[in-house]
This record gives sequence, C-alpha cells and structure tokens, in this order.
Amino acid sequence: MRRTSLLALLLCSIPCLGIAQDSPVIARVGDSPVTAADIRSALENLDAQTQAAAARDPSSLSQVVRAILIQRLVLKEALDKHWDQDPIVTAAVARLRDSAIAQTYLQSISKPPDDFPSDAEVQAAYDANKGQMIVPRQYDLAQIFVKDPKGNDPGLAADAKVKLDGVRKALSGADADFAAVARAESDDTQSATKGGELGWLAESAIQPAVRSQLGSLTKGTVSDPIKLDDGWHIIKVLDVKEPYTASLDEVRPQLIQRMRAERANEISQQYLAKLVQANPIQIDELALGKILKPQ
Repeated sequence: MRRTSLLALLLCSIPCLGIAQDSPVIARVGDSPVTAADIRSALENLDAQTQAAAARDPSSLSQVVRAILIQRLVLKEALDKHWDQDPIVTAAVARLRDSAIAQTYLQSISKPPDDFPSDAEVQAAYDANKGQMIVPRQYDLAQIFVKDPKGNDPGLAADAKVKLDGVRKALSGADADFAAVARAESDDTQSATKGGELGWLAESAIQPAVRSQLGSLTKGTVSDPIKLDDGWHIIKVLDVKEPYTASLDEVRPQLIQRMRAERANEISQQYLAKLVQANPIQIDELALGKILKPQ
C-alpha cells in the first residue's frame, strides 16, 4: 500500500489514543508519547490486509507509527483552536457515539453461548462441507531474481541481461548450487539470505506467468528465466504438495469461527425482527422523497 493511502486510512480510523499504563513508549512527538498499546489499538482498526503488511514489513509498521504521531499533531492543534466545540463537530461526535453504542450492544446480545458449537456440531458441519475443504496444490519454491523493471533504461536493461547470462552460466554446471548462486546474485535481498527460498505457496497465489511454467517442472528442477514487470525470475521447485482434503483438525479453528459468526448473525437478525415487530416502523415515502430535492 502506498504511504499516502496508509496515512489517510489511519487518520480516519485511529481514535483519540490515551496513555496506556504499563505499556512501553515506542515513540514521541513533542511531549506526547505513543505506547505499544496505542499501536496495537491502531492496528486493530485497520483492515486485515494492512495489518498483515505491517506485521511482515517493518517499514509499513513504521508508517503506522508516523500516522499516529501525525494524528496526535492534528488533534492537538484542533483542540488548541477549540475545534471540538464547533456545532458540526459535536453533532458528528454524537452520531458516532450513538452508532458505537448501538453496534456494541447488538454485538453483545448476539454473542453465541461459550459452549457453541459442540464437538458434534463441528463434526456435522465438517461432514456437510467436506467437499469444500480441498487444499489446493502447493509449491515450495526458491528463486533467483535479476532486477530489470518494465521501462528500464536501455543501459540498465543491458546490464541486467549480462547479469542474467552470468547467473544462467553459474547454474548450468552439473554440480551447480542454486542456493549459493541465489545468495551471491539474487536482487531479492530478503529471499537471497535464505538461499532464494520463498517458502510454501498455494498455486493460486503464484503469478500466472510463473504458474504456467510450473506444470513442466518437477521437484528439484529449475525454470528458464521468466520475465515479469519487475525483472527476471529463475524458479527452482523444492517440493510439491498435491491437492488434498483438509482434516477436521486442520480446519477446526476456522470452522468454529465461521459457525460462531453465522450463529451471531442469526441471533442478531432474530432480535431485530422481534424489535421491529414490537415497535412498527412507519415512513412517509412521499415526504422522504422530497428530502434530497433542491429547495
């Protein structure tokens, strides 16, 4: 995610953060500290993809901290100017408060019993959905990457081609050590330190141009250079796991989570239906249609 997008998202989603007791201070802006608890709270307000990016990438996590500091600066200036007393702001805060109270109350009364689902219910759900429990083919891959981005300067592209030829030559020997060449030559520094290893990847998570080459490769074989937008990728197949049906033990946590979410939604819908039945809603559709019309 681009830096500006992350900052905008955080500025919209981070609440006014207080100082958590017994939580180490991670950063400061002026005399305002940001604690580890503040950062965890901020991350919880982000979507799963952004959370995952921050978890695996220190630079993304650093952006989160910067966004918190910037939010603190904006908040301080706004409060110094009594912006919180503006009628529009107080009305917006009241709407947010009402929404938070209603949502959290609905969540509280929709929570399934702690003992749901039972082992028998989990087993029944697994049996009923077993056909959907297929784990796709997975590949344990390693790569050697030669940087040559699309639209590269002709001189730099030529240099990349020379480097690529050198890598291919180093791999051509009968006793070639792919991991050693990756550590010495790969431009992907993160995987290079591990001998080019990328780990296990689901087939669907692999780029189509690479995936199309994997069908002709077996365990231990190496692909020809594959040109993608960022450069050249030489792939080695370390191992392959064929598709299989996941066991109940493998999917139990996710299955229980899904079943509890479905039950919570059922409870919520039943509660709302009864609430509306007891308190009939009447809407003047004619008057409603005039609200957004110019006066």
